[in-house]
Amino acid sequence: MEENYKELIDFVKEIKLFFVEFKNYLIKNLHLSFLRFEEGKGVFVTALYKQRGKMARRFIHTGMAGLAAVGMIIAPVIAQEFPGRNIDPWEIASTASVLSASTESQDTTTQISDKMRDKIIEYQVQAGDTVSSIAEKFNISSDTIRWQNDLKSKDAIKEGQVLQILPVTGISHKVQKGDTVYSIAKRYDSSAQAIVDFPYNTFSNDETFELAIGQTVVVPDGVKPADVLWAPLARVKQITPNAGTVTATGQFVWPAGGTITQRFAWYHKGLDIANNAAPAILAADSGTVVLAGWPDASGYGNRVIIDHGNGYRTLYGHMSQVYVVAGQTVVRGNAIGKMGSTGRSTGIHLHFEVIQNGVYLNPLNVLR
Repeated sequence: MEENYKELIDFVKEIKLFFVEFKNYLIKNLHLSFLRFEEGKGVFVTALYKQRGKMARRFIHTGMAGLAAVGMIIAPVIAQEFPGRNIDPWEIASTASVLSASTESQDTTTQISDKMRDKIIEYQVQAGDTVSSIAEKFNISSDTIRWQNDLKSKDAIKEGQVLQILPVTGISHKVQKGDTVYSIAKRYDSSAQAIVDFPYNTFSNDETFELAIGQTVVVPDGVKPADVLWAPLARVKQITPNAGTVTATGQFVWPAGGTITQRFAWYHKGLDIANNAAPAILAADSGTVVLAGWPDASGYGNRVIIDHGNGYRTLYGHMSQVYVVAGQTVVRGNAIGKMGSTGRSTGIHLHFEVIQNGVYLNPLNVLR
């Protein structure tokens, strides 16, 4: 018995010795492997550092060439998105003339860009300028220049003076606490819809047209309260004839009766007719309905588009109800819907557009 116990103890000692030696073996070999790994990593990293920047110039040149190619591809698409424009930049003919390196006159002049202005710009008064001539140059009213620059009279400008020029006729307003598009429109005798439709006015919330305190908004056709206008004829409000009244040309009838609250502009391709009574909307001429309803998220809301079969189409937007369906034929004067305020709208009105062969026309030119 004692002999067996002694053999067991010796066996345990051997097992213990085995694990100790095995542990030492592993530690020694793993340490050597780690050292070899570190040595190999150092060689690899050194090689990378030697190559750093070798491909940088090639990468940059390739990237710039790729960006230029993408720009050339999408340029025509971007051109389509500018308000009132439908121009392929690659179809614009280049000028045949060569500009001389010198000119006969050393006088400097201000070149006025034809590009649609998206913000208030500065203009330096030149010799011979008047408020009226500057207004004509920028296609705005004299009163717009007067209010923006706090002019006391038409003669209150001088050569070298810097004037602020609004992008459209109207007035600019810095938003104060409590201001809304409705209160601003009322203050300046304009329409809230005109403020919303101006494409460069921004809103904190595009659904409620909420404004941020301190931001500047442009009020198209706005008038400064209590001021006597220098150009009063520009502010004559127009009441439409009764709906269905035939125009002088006999081609179209007035689609609705009410007050014209917004006219045709480069950023507003139609005519707004407001009427709180929400009357029926009439087809301006006979034709086939090609769209009826609100099939997308367009700001037109419920709308009807009629193809008159002679190159003309008319659009009727913001309806509260639509009485017709696509494919239906209508006769001039038929009721096609009810005036409303759906879509990007601030009040009950009709947005009416006339398109001839893809070109937007001023509706007053065919309805007057």
